[in-house]
This record gives sequence, structure tokens and C-alpha cells, in this order.
Amino acid sequence: MNAMFFEDFTVGQVFDGPGRTVTDTDLSTFCMLSGDWHPLHSNEEYARTTQFGHRVVGGVFGIALVTGAMCRWGIFDDSVIAMLSIDGWRFRGPIFVGDTLSVRMTILDKRLTKGGTAGVLDRGFVILNQHGDAVQEGRSDALIKLRPTGNANNK
Repeated sequence: MNAMFFEDFTVGQVFDGPGRTVTDTDLSTFCMLSGDWHPLHSNEEYARTTQFGHRVVGGVFGIALVTGAMCRWGIFDDSVIAMLSIDGWRFRGPIFVGDTLSVRMTILDKRLTKGGTAGVLDRGFVILNQHGDAVQEGRSDALIKLRPTGNANNK
């Protein structure tokens, strides 16, 4: 998909990403990156004694998965200026090694900045597991470029 600019988005527009299976390497690498070696993530014997029954992938992994999905879509490659917020993020269920997760983004609102030189997209995100259960959800505003003048046909 090609980059999209502020004018290309409509409120209610939905983007669905392809599934991605979480691996043991993902879990170990995320523990290394984050420094979060809580035994729930890193000790199978400990995790068996919890309500989950086995290791759980750290919750913040889901937010990283969302940013990765947006990169795979390519729609923000030439247009996003900055992520402005992560709001109301909820952890609805655990993420386990072996889960296949997909990301859904819905454009909830859009507005021009006060100066009118860029736009703000209010985006809702849901991470779904292979059963269709929402394991995480939240919102994130992004500052996005307006379509460059003189490139009206370059989507």
C-alpha cells in the first residue's frame, strides 16, 4: 500500500493487518530489549503456578506490534510526522507464545492543526488473537502531513 496523507483518510475507515504468530524468540528478545525478566515472562515453572498456566508475553509487546503493523501497511511511510499519544490502552487478555495476532486500526476522528499546516488522526487500535478475542486495545493520535501540493495524483 502506498503512503496516505491527511486528506486520504476518512472517519470510520478500517485497516486490518495480516496475522503474525508470536514465537519464543519474540518473548526472549522482548525480555532482553525491555529488561523485563519477571518470572511470568521468563520462568516456565513459575508461570505454571499462575492463573495463566504458562509464560505470558509482556503486555507492552502489543504496542510494539501495533507500530510494526503500521510499518508493514506502508500507509504512513511518507506522511506521519509524529505519534502524539497512547491513550486508554487496555490489556484485555494475555498474549502467549504461539498466539497469532492481528492489528485492526480504525480512524475515529481527524482534524487540522490550529495552523492548518498538518492534520491529526485519532486512531483506535485493537489487537485480536487467533480466536477473534481482543487482547489489547487503545487509541493513539498521530500528526500527519497534508498532501503535498502539485502531487494530487501521487497516492
